[in-house]
Amino acid sequence: MNALAFGAPATNVTATALSNGALYFTTLTASVQAIGGNTGVVKAYVSTNFIGNAASAMIVYGCAAPSACTSSGQFSALGTSQAGATTLASGLNNGSSSANVGLAIFLPDNNGASAFTGLSALGCTVSFDLYLNGSNTVSDTVTLALINETVQSAVQLTVGSAAGGLTIGNAGGPLLDPFTMNFGNVNALGIGPSAGLTTVAQAGGIIYSTPYHVLPVFTDMSQTSATVKACVSTTFTHPVILSLKDSATGSIGSFSNISTNCGAATSLTSSAGDRSTVARYLGLFVSNVNGATAFTGLDNATLTYTLTVP
Repeated sequence: MNALAFGAPATNVTATALSNGALYFTTLTASVQAIGGNTGVVKAYVSTNFIGNAASAMIVYGCAAPSACTSSGQFSALGTSQAGATTLASGLNNGSSSANVGLAIFLPDNNGASAFTGLSALGCTVSFDLYLNGSNTVSDTVTLALINETVQSAVQLTVGSAAGGLTIGNAGGPLLDPFTMNFGNVNALGIGPSAGLTTVAQAGGIIYSTPYHVLPVFTDMSQTSATVKACVSTTFTHPVILSLKDSATGSIGSFSNISTNCGAATSLTSSAGDRSTVARYLGLFVSNVNGATAFTGLDNATLTYTLTVP
């Protein structure tokens, strides 16, 4: 399991990514027998929690009947004491002796000193207590051990559109590489920039500039900040005429060339936080050169972004 819900979950388990982690959930049946004319309530709590940092990396959730227990919003954290137990099923009797309930493990991003990855062989234990006729006395208890749970670290880096900037598309689907951006028709005089672009003066030509966002996500890492770098992994066919530049502000004089050597990529930030947007400006420089090296027509380039968490 990981806090980005990457990969295939275990059989009969559903994994869903959330804004602050991931929830792995399943359903089970709570049933009672031979309780006569009594009415039963089943409550659950974590009677033995995960050990050490594993308790910060995995938090047990429950979903009460009659909810379908098919979405994250129907789950909430179970208490870690009998006094804080959560009611999962009520109104159980000989005529209606079972209820479908949900059980889940929530994995928060959990970076820094409390980070945990690896196997929790002992796992945790969830206790289910039966109460009859509104009594505060437990009539019966069963336990369920969640053992050999494994937590993996995970990272994700995406680029996205910023307000007032060019639209960034991604043909692979939401949050999936490759991402695309189109500057449209450009010229060295900066005439008629497309919507989402501004022109910035530059010696030898003009820069077409657009704001955009880089979003790093990393989970269960011992560090709380990361480095994001970019390089032009495939240059324009006519690199004398067209080149890509980076800026933190988009102002005149702030743009610098993005490295064409991915072994020495351009640093965009060395202090990126988890799920914290990095705002940058991407510039397309168009040279005003004339003569034998002049070019008009279609051209393409590829940028590669790298997220590194120490």
